[in-house]
Amino acid sequence: MSTHTDTRVLSNYIGGRWVASTASDQLDVQNPATGETLARVPLSGAADVDAAVKAARDAFPEWRRRPTIERARWLFGFRQAVEAHADELARSVTREMGKTLPDARAEVGRAIEMVEAASAIPQTMQGRILENVATNVDCETIRQPVGVCAAVVPFNFPAMVPFWFLPFAIACGNTFVLKPSEQVPLTQELVFNLIDEAGGLPDGVVNLVNGSVDVVNGLLDHPGVDAISFVGSAKVARYVYERAAANGKRVQALGGAKNFMVVMPDAVMPKTVSNIIGSAFGAAGQRCMAGSVVVAVGDAKRPLLDELVARTAELSVGDGLEQGVDVGPVVSGAARDRIMEWIERGVEGGATLAVDGRGPEANPDGAFVGPTILDGVTPDMDVAREEIFGPVLSVIHAASLDEAIDIVNGSAYGNGTSIFTESGAAVRRYRHDVEVGMVGVNIGVAAPVAFFPFSGWKGSFFGDLHAHGPDAVEFYTRKKTITSRYFSGGETGTFFVESSSD
Repeated sequence: MSTHTDTRVLSNYIGGRWVASTASDQLDVQNPATGETLARVPLSGAADVDAAVKAARDAFPEWRRRPTIERARWLFGFRQAVEAHADELARSVTREMGKTLPDARAEVGRAIEMVEAASAIPQTMQGRILENVATNVDCETIRQPVGVCAAVVPFNFPAMVPFWFLPFAIACGNTFVLKPSEQVPLTQELVFNLIDEAGGLPDGVVNLVNGSVDVVNGLLDHPGVDAISFVGSAKVARYVYERAAANGKRVQALGGAKNFMVVMPDAVMPKTVSNIIGSAFGAAGQRCMAGSVVVAVGDAKRPLLDELVARTAELSVGDGLEQGVDVGPVVSGAARDRIMEWIERGVEGGATLAVDGRGPEANPDGAFVGPTILDGVTPDMDVAREEIFGPVLSVIHAASLDEAIDIVNGSAYGNGTSIFTESGAAVRRYRHDVEVGMVGVNIGVAAPVAFFPFSGWKGSFFGDLHAHGPDAVEFYTRKKTITSRYFSGGETGTFFVESSSD
């Protein structure tokens, strides 16, 4: 915990205004490329959570009454504000998280895409109706908002992941409480400044509470929270799912991943290698959709590894704000040390360092790990099974596509996977048999666009309805079915009823 007294302390956004946290404990927010302290984040507690939830609950009746087109139009204006400040947001992402500026700009672009998708709510929130389910009896299903919704989001996408939830939640008429990662709270501070400047929302529709575990537990336990979304590690995702469900909340908890990329002998190797490098080392491997294991099938291994090693060794490591840098720092010194330990563990387990990213030429005050390739990995090794969340790529050899599918399906995770081949038959077989929720065909990062759901399987997801796309509307609404008839119309006849009396 920080003892600095000359560094700006972040506030919470509750009830339509910035307010100081009631907590006295704080953490430094650091630039991982330089070690510079950017701000301090308060470790808010139960009182702050309660204030945010109360503000959201008080705002809910008025906001849910707003016409859907009015809510959509607010999002139209908000989208324009985010786009106008896109570069500022991207630079904030790079400063506090470390990814390169082009990568951060792409992230902000995906955030804008989420707002665009949520703006379609007058169409996507529509219900269904059927006339004459019985004589002169009609039946309809409508969608209504759930209530107060909360989200707990991770460090690796400070701009995009909160937008998986916030715009969809409020578009459906809910009110919202966000807890950003305490490691990267500055980008969402900028976002909420844009919300505040835009106006048009009743006070309390959106709220932000900075903090760590106490805020998470406060939201999970608070009786005023109706639904909660989470993105983070598999262990914490399971905890969030179980605790939220035990408290009667609707919950979606997106967890960890170990994503496999299968390369067939007929793959177009130069383009395949480009995709693998982008997947494995983009954002320094700190993506839940990062490809962290390559499964080279049959004769694909030698040409693949030769080109992959040569091109990986050419990647530059440094501050993501500097032009020409390919790989930025990991999020913190602690993350760097943990990833270094994983590399050592892989070597001790029998893998060979085809590219050694330890000790890259970069600022020694920064949290840098260079792109690393471990060859000779087998499916039973820890580096092939556990999430490392860093720029470390393991290479496994498989004799056949059947063996490759068995390797992928043997993982406890099922987030994303890719296959590289020009064979339609191989693609058909792979996409049908693989036990993974998101599949790329000659695409390294198979993350779906905003109007499709982010649909992890197995240990990568706990819940029923996934993030964004049609699932977002399902998650953020409850269905109400009305069966009706009117006697004044002179109707007669018999109807199916549960008793003998009409």
